[in-house]
Amino acid sequence: MRLEKCWFCSSTIYPGHGIQFVRNDAKIFRFCRSKCHKNFKMKRNPRKVKWTKAYRRLHGKDMTQDSTFEFERKRNRPERYDRNVTEQTLKAIPIITKARHERLKKHISDRQKPGKKKELERDNKELEQDINMLPKKLISNEASAEKTKVKVKVKVVQQQTEDRMEE
Repeated sequence: MRLEKCWFCSSTIYPGHGIQFVRNDAKIFRFCRSKCHKNFKMKRNPRKVKWTKAYRRLHGKDMTQDSTFEFERKRNRPERYDRNVTEQTLKAIPIITKARHERLKKHISDRQKPGKKKELERDNKELEQDINMLPKKLISNEASAEKTKVKVKVKVVQQQTEDRMEE
């Protein structure tokens, strides 16, 4: 059973109670009741609202020197690091970044492949439907060219796109 603290008034939130608000930057705010949530939405400062624990601590109304408050406080003690592990981590960071970028490029190219095929099919279909709008000279030339070179054109277009993705 996990007991959370209200972001606004610092009271305890029991499981199944309260409201949770997640901001666009993925920061989670938990509120014990709608009163705290509404005050947060009104952009009120908890240190200036008299009924919050932050106000009471700031103005000397609450007992702040009690040792049990040490458990709730964030600890700012420096962390001890192992030099070898840190060195290996720092060496691995560029390799990991490079692999991540390569995977991202491959992912983007894989996502674009079906779209390019559909676009080509759509263009061919549109050409077939509106072929009568073209001058007759072009139609006879294109028809003979399409019969012989359509497959070759598609392969050339695909090779060009793959070459561009590799660069």
